[in-house]
Amino acid sequence: MREVYFIKQNKEKWLGIEEVIQGKIKKNPDDLSSLYINLINDLSFAQTYYPKSNTTVYLNHLSSQIFQKIYKTKRVEENRMLYFFKTEVPLLVYEYRRYLLYAFVFFILFTSMGVLSAVYDKDFANIILGESYVNTTIENIKAGNAVGVYQSGSTWGSAIGITLNNIGVGAKMYLYGIFGGIGSLYILLSNSVMLGSFQYFFYDYGALKDSARGIWLHGVFEIFAMVVEAMCGLILGTSILFPKTLSRFESLKIGLKDSFKIFLSTLPFTICAGIIEGYITRHALKMPEFLNLIIIFGCLTIIGFYYFVYPFMVNKKLNNNLKNTKDAVL
Repeated sequence: MREVYFIKQNKEKWLGIEEVIQGKIKKNPDDLSSLYINLINDLSFAQTYYPKSNTTVYLNHLSSQIFQKIYKTKRVEENRMLYFFKTEVPLLVYEYRRYLLYAFVFFILFTSMGVLSAVYDKDFANIILGESYVNTTIENIKAGNAVGVYQSGSTWGSAIGITLNNIGVGAKMYLYGIFGGIGSLYILLSNSVMLGSFQYFFYDYGALKDSARGIWLHGVFEIFAMVVEAMCGLILGTSILFPKTLSRFESLKIGLKDSFKIFLSTLPFTICAGIIEGYITRHALKMPEFLNLIIIFGCLTIIGFYYFVYPFMVNKKLNNNLKNTKDAVL
């Protein structure tokens, strides 16, 4: 059979499966399984007669998507929230992994700009951080308490206030992505430049080590989550700018849904960062240095694994399940 005729013969069916995947048409698990088996037969035919064709690539992607739909629908016995964090978010992070890379590249670039600005302009820290904060911190450094600013207020009050503020900043960074991703990059720029100048400020006064022992206790979760939120904004923005074969509205709906799910996954880390900052950071210089390092690198391992390593593991497991199912069907 010629490929053109094969496509013409099955095009409507494949478009219908796309609508099922996008949620426009609801199907029960049995109907989904029938669609999947039918699609696998088409994929097998395409792999045999058109192995290097775009049709085969398209059908392979479609079968992967419908398999995920079946897998998700049949997980009725599993806790929905557990499934969300354990499977759904990692698969989305894997799908949009290049946006996470872009966000980190911009973060490193913007932070470096903050450092260089502070190096060449001694008044830059006063402009970015505020003269009152700078003067207070200088006094704390002279008194041998570089993280003294974190010791004011009650523990629970600080934790709640900091958490709400960070969630607000993260939500703004994400939602400003609606402006083609530029809004998210602007918020990321502001925070990254501040971070860079902030760290150089402590270095300039010989207190970088003490500041790092305190700041990065909560900063690992807080800053990493901020970068992931910028990633979400970029996903949202590009879904508008580059709809590909979809209408701009349909592309926006998919981009909004997917990016919002990834954004929600940052909230536990943001909340943990607020709790650490409110309850633990104030004691940073009193605890043994090895304990600082355990907490800092422990947090980095957890969040780094979740967003950089675990998505590949989940995707690999899904592909193995997909392969096994294909082999069983064929």
